[in-house]
Amino acid sequence: MPLTEYLQKYPKKFRGTGGIVPLLAAFKNLFKTTFHRPVTILYPYEKEWVPDNYRGRPGLRFDRCVGCGICVRACPTTCIELVEVADDSGKMVKRPQVNIGRCMMCGYCAEYCPTNAMTTTTDYELAEFTRQDLIYDPRRLEFPYTTEMMEVHIEEHLISNLEKGITDQPTAYYNTDRPVLDAKKCISCGKCAKVCPVSAIKMVATGEKNAKGKDITNPQVDDKVCISCTNCILDCPKGALKLNEVL
Repeated sequence: MPLTEYLQKYPKKFRGTGGIVPLLAAFKNLFKTTFHRPVTILYPYEKEWVPDNYRGRPGLRFDRCVGCGICVRACPTTCIELVEVADDSGKMVKRPQVNIGRCMMCGYCAEYCPTNAMTTTTDYELAEFTRQDLIYDPRRLEFPYTTEMMEVHIEEHLISNLEKGITDQPTAYYNTDRPVLDAKKCISCGKCAKVCPVSAIKMVATGEKNAKGKDITNPQVDDKVCISCTNCILDCPKGALKLNEVL
């Protein structure tokens, strides 16, 4: 817009001291910072204090992780995947790998983790020269300064409790929800027991035999060990298992 048209459209801005007021404000701030400490700091030589519950990049407690994959399914940006890595004993296990370049630091992976293996961290200096360097493998994902404040605990209130007036007993889905079997659909393949990351499922004989004369076995879930990861439900070839949500 030409200056003449701007003056015609906004004539009041240039009446009286309209052009002096911004200059006075600038000089006021100049003198104020001359005699007092400035607001800024000499970053990176000086850094602001960051609380432990700050949501920086995700962190991993390698020894607590069971490779259930809940973090993968909970991630809204699909930046987490399970990769094979050797544990401390040399055994190959599946653990989460995070693409920090895609991560939105929402903390869902830490919130839904049933073993508190995934946490948030105070690490926010994540700049790299290549995108490949932004991929944090399970070992690099470990954060040595993890505290309890970096854990994100999910808290849900059951509808049944709210109807009774109970509002001080929050719980989590992995403490209440459990897989339920439809025995008519089960083919006794045992895949559910194989994919369970915490060995909460055992195949138990029902006392009946199939057409080939073999014992019919059904999965039995140990409610105290189960973490409601739904791996058994997702891998069941016949859809015989369903998650029973406690409301």
